[in-house]
Formats: sequence, C-alpha cells, structure tokens
Amino acid sequence: MSEETPDDSIREISHPDGVREISTSALKGLAHPLRMAIYDALSTQGPQTATSLAKRLGESSGATSYHLRQLARHQLIREVEGERSGREKWWERIPGAMKVPGPERELDPSARTASSYVNREFARNQHRNFEDFIDAAYDEHRMSKSWIAASVSETSNLRLTKEQLAEIAAEFERTTMTFINKYRGRNDPGSRPVQIQFNAFPLTEGEETPS
Repeated sequence: MSEETPDDSIREISHPDGVREISTSALKGLAHPLRMAIYDALSTQGPQTATSLAKRLGESSGATSYHLRQLARHQLIREVEGERSGREKWWERIPGAMKVPGPERELDPSARTASSYVNREFARNQHRNFEDFIDAAYDEHRMSKSWIAASVSETSNLRLTKEQLAEIAAEFERTTMTFINKYRGRNDPGSRPVQIQFNAFPLTEGEETPS
C-alpha cells in the first residue's frame, strides 16, 4: 500500500459559521470504501480502536490501522489524547461540521471524481440510517415509543427560484447549526447516538434494548 502525501490538507477553507471545507487532497484521501466506512463509524458511534473498527466492519485490524493513519494524515480524524487500550490507540473524528467540495466548485477531474464518490457515500449512509430507524420503530423490542415520539421527519414541497432556495438554505443552516452546536461533544446521561438530516432520529446500530 502506498503512502499518500497530505499536500494542502491543512489549508482547509474556514467558513464564518465554523464549518470546515476540506481540501482537495483530503477529499481524494477520503475517497476509499474502507476509509469512508471508518469515517462514518467514528462520526456516528464515537471513538474507536483499530480492533473495534475491524470487528465492526469485518476487516483485519492491520487494514483498519493503516487507513486510520491515512485519515489522520489528512487531518480528518485524530488520536484521542490520554486514551489507550493497552498499546492500542483510540481514534476520533475531528469535532465540528465538515463540508465536502461539491459540483459547484471548480475541481480537477480526479478531485471531481472523489467529490462525487464521497458525497454519494454520505447520502447512501444517511438513507441507510433512516431506513434502519424505520425498521426499528416498528419493532417494540428495538425502539421505545418515547424515542419514536421524539424523532421527526419533515419534507416540504415548494416552487422556488434559485435565490429563494439559497435564502432558505442559508437561514436553515444558520438557525439549526447555532442550536445543534450547543450539543456537540456532549455525552449526557441517557443520551444515545442521534443523526439529524432533517430527519432527526436515533441511530439503531449498537443499541440492544429500548430506553
């Protein structure tokens, strides 16, 4: 396996709302099936070791360890300071919202291919998580009524100009992210992993009984 140079990974674009837009180098580094799976697991399930990720993803710990290091080289994840399982490191996703360059950006052909792959994988993961929630919601042994009642799925169908759409998107992002950022990095008693799309619902992976 070849090593990859981070190049301009640290020269990410910082938006006024604190969202990081990753560089094209980091984008290309992320565009790999196992790295996407690792990044998604760290995002939804919290800190993991190479061994726990290997068990979760059905891979060898050697493979997960290698790809963890590559994600860290691109500053997409980091080692959890002061946390080790024996000699094994714990890894976490770098906190905060991350924006992936999309088709509206001028990208070279390889970066455009990577952007398409990464954004499609994010969308597939989001769709899969919501489908899993719906399945669990109809199984009383997997999801309590209180968690179902706390969840929401909202869809609005409108006719808009591009300017109107941009206005709604900007206001939605401004208001929701201000509120959501209050809860980043917390682990309050009784909490569980939750994904907000908007759909907002509890994730089902790793949860054994309703609570």
